[in-house]
Amino acid sequence: MTADIGFIGAGKMAEALIGGLLAKNVFPKEGIVASAPSEATRERVSGTYGIRVYGTAAEAAADSRIVVLAVKPKHVQGVFAEGLDLSGKLLVSIVAGLTVDKLKSYVPDAKIVRVMPNHCCMVLEGAMGYCCDQSVTESDKAEVEGILSAVGLAAEVGEDYMDAITGIAGSSPAFMYMIIDAMADAGVLNGLSRKDSIELAAQSMLGAAKMVLETGKHPDVLRDEVCSPGGTTIVGVRAAEDMGLRSAVIAAIDSTIEKSRRMSGN
Repeated sequence: MTADIGFIGAGKMAEALIGGLLAKNVFPKEGIVASAPSEATRERVSGTYGIRVYGTAAEAAADSRIVVLAVKPKHVQGVFAEGLDLSGKLLVSIVAGLTVDKLKSYVPDAKIVRVMPNHCCMVLEGAMGYCCDQSVTESDKAEVEGILSAVGLAAEVGEDYMDAITGIAGSSPAFMYMIIDAMADAGVLNGLSRKDSIELAAQSMLGAAKMVLETGKHPDVLRDEVCSPGGTTIVGVRAAEDMGLRSAVIAAIDSTIEKSRRMSGN
């Protein structure tokens, strides 16, 4: 029986996608396969998710209608050296820095979708950008949307913007974790326990993000709703501006975008 989707590689991001697809009932476990060179990984993934896990990429690809390339960049050349036959198949790559043109050089007859996911896919709250080559149909795109939406929010962009996606989505959770940690330090400084400080800071960030997404209001409008005239919050906002918070965040993300451009040769 041919599976709906096969994963070449069974690392953390592949597992996040597999778990999301099963949790959201996008595909049944019988419709998902994967490959991993390590026997220990094959046994763990098969036991955890109840899916078939092969020892080679060629086996997983041959048994799948949609193929997800989920290996480290340094392993890409070796995977395609196995001689994968992906003619007419949809290849979804989540490999950082691997361009559509480079993928086409390996598998010219495949339909290519390049995706930049992020760490938060592991809790089904990912933020992703993707781009497609010209052979990808609207039906293919709808299926890709269904796959990616199982683990978060996805936006289609032109490939020229994939480096920006790397900064604004792929790398940005690291900066969010730093902000949560700094907020927690402030809580501890003022007598709260570390546990309470971290949980309250993280929940506040989660809640603020949901307010932006669910109300559709601009972040500036929501910030003003929190700031009472002469109150505590506006004093904190002024302090954050004085210390360069906005500039620091812009600089952090912009530097990741520049690094991504260098890695992908743009």
